[in-house]
Amino acid sequence: MINKPQSGFSIGTPEKHCFGTAIQFLSFVFILLLPFSSSQGIIIRHDKGDSRYQVREESYPQLFHLHTSFENKVCMATLINPHWAITAAHCANQTPLLKTVQEKSPYSLTINKKLYGVAELVMHPLYDTGNELDNVDLALIRLDQEVQGVTPVALYRRADEVDQIVSLLGWGFTGIGTRGLQSNDGKFRRAQNRVVEAGQWLTFLFDDPRSSGNQALALEGIPGLGDSGGPALLETESGPLLMGIALGELEEGDSPPVQGLYGTTQIYERISSHLEWIEQVVTP
Repeated sequence: MINKPQSGFSIGTPEKHCFGTAIQFLSFVFILLLPFSSSQGIIIRHDKGDSRYQVREESYPQLFHLHTSFENKVCMATLINPHWAITAAHCANQTPLLKTVQEKSPYSLTINKKLYGVAELVMHPLYDTGNELDNVDLALIRLDQEVQGVTPVALYRRADEVDQIVSLLGWGFTGIGTRGLQSNDGKFRRAQNRVVEAGQWLTFLFDDPRSSGNQALALEGIPGLGDSGGPALLETESGPLLMGIALGELEEGDSPPVQGLYGTTQIYERISSHLEWIEQVVTP
């Protein structure tokens, strides 16, 4: 079952790190999605050992991928309720998920090493409006059975995100801030970053630790291609809180940039702005 199927779009342009064929929406943003070539995970500092960023998948059993292409895990979702998960709407649209659900065919997801089917897909009613000022790139996935043995991630409910330090997670392609995208090894990584702005979106800057007056964190990093739909998690003593959903990297200048370089900015959907819609959908 699918709620409000939408027409396709991607954030970006076809020649600049987009998913397959694309319809331009935000010309200044790259989607973090490239399932038909390579997928990219966390880009890290050039002066820190990669092993410090690597984490066990079992540490975050609430996180899972939506699709696999060429052995790469593509797009992420986060369990927020025993029956529901949240992702970016363009992930549903630009992986086989949306089409498969529309065709009423089975679609399986692996959560904490167990298979679940997709019972319903709910796209945000403001997804793909054609107006970047009111577009909301979120989708909710209802599973065909309750997820047991996994504590869902609670939603962040306050509007004080600026300056909060969060965890950004992802699989696959990695690199360093001085070079950007480099290689794909399929490892699961976690970086930290600080929210620099909380308006329509949450924004994160990849600070260069070599720059004067920089605010780079010890394990500073950003996500990249393949990590759309992934979470920004505020780590607390009582468990992680979901603060944002990964969308893409801001494009600057006219020449094709290299993704993942120091100075780039990532944007995330702001969960605190969409609590009412989420709760209306997931509440029985």
